[in-house]
Amino acid sequence: MKIIFGLGNPGAKYENNYHNLGFLTLDILAKKLNCDLNKSGRKGVYGECNLNGEKVLLVKPQTYMNNSGECVSAFMAFYKVLPKDVLVIYDDIDIDKGSIRFRPQGSPGTHNGMRSITSHIGQDFMRLRVGAKNTHPEIPLIDYVLMNITKEDFEIIAPALVKASECAYHFALGDSVEQLRQSFNGKAN
Repeated sequence: MKIIFGLGNPGAKYENNYHNLGFLTLDILAKKLNCDLNKSGRKGVYGECNLNGEKVLLVKPQTYMNNSGECVSAFMAFYKVLPKDVLVIYDDIDIDKGSIRFRPQGSPGTHNGMRSITSHIGQDFMRLRVGAKNTHPEIPLIDYVLMNITKEDFEIIAPALVKASECAYHFALGDSVEQLRQSFNGKAN
C-alpha cells in the first residue's frame, strides 16, 4: 500500500495559492488514476484506488498547512504504513518554478507543513518538491506563499505539476528512489 499526500490549505480562498502546489499536483494524479477524493476522515479528504493490484490512497490534509503532520501521522498509524511507502508533495520556495525534486528524506527547511510532518513522524519518508521560488524579494515570504499564482508563473509551473504527478504515479507503481530521481528531478520540458 502507498499513501500520497498533497499539501495545501483547504478552502476556495487558498485554492490557487503557491502554497497549494501539493493539492494541485494531487488533483492531476487523481484524474489520471480516476480516483475521486470523496471520503473524509483522519483530518483529511481522500480517495482510494488500485494500481496494478496495490491499494493507493491520495490524501489532502484539511488541517491547514502548519498542522499537516496531524493528518499524515493519523493515516500512517491507521493503515500501518511504513515511511518508505509515504510520499508528500509540496511547494518549495528554494526550487526554481518549473522544476521538481524527489528525495527520500531530508530536513523540512523553512516549510511549516513539512516541519509539522517531521515533528510527528521523523524525516525518513519520501518527498516531492515542486518549485515555487519567490522571484519578488520585496514580497515577504508569508504573503508570497498565500498569493494566487500569477498567469505568467502558472504557465511555467503547470508543466512541473504534470511532471510531479507522473513522478508520484511512478512512485505508486513501485519505481526505485534512484529511478525516480534520474527520471524526474529537474526542469519540466
